[in-house]
Amino acid sequence: MYYKPRTNNTKQAIKNHSTQVFEQIPIYGEKKVHQQLLEDGFKVSLNTVARYRQELSLKAVLAVKQVNTTIPIKAHKKYSYKLQGLNISHANHVWSTDITTSKSQAVWSIWQQSLIGTQKLCYHIEYLILWIHS
Repeated sequence: MYYKPRTNNTKQAIKNHSTQVFEQIPIYGEKKVHQQLLEDGFKVSLNTVARYRQELSLKAVLAVKQVNTTIPIKAHKKYSYKLQGLNISHANHVWSTDITTSKSQAVWSIWQQSLIGTQKLCYHIEYLILWIHS
């Protein structure tokens, strides 16, 4: 062996202190732990704290209930499958859309659009396009 590997005492001290902060207050994320380390006299960047926490597999424990959108609510109406028995034989024969979700100003908004068209709808759209271009 050509050299003896040295341990980085500062790195180990930061990791140990970060672990202690996590054990005391497990809801702290990287930014709060970074602030705590700075207050305790460690000169370390936020990215370094994030990397050390990832190496130690430390993740903030949040008391937030996860939103589960896959479980149906029994009070909501269920719509039957309208295309059952329909032979879809060519392109543009059937159109459909699905649920779109977006987060704006910390409020979840869910829009549901159901558009299931058959030949009649395609005919009306083609007629509308021809009328616009004429």
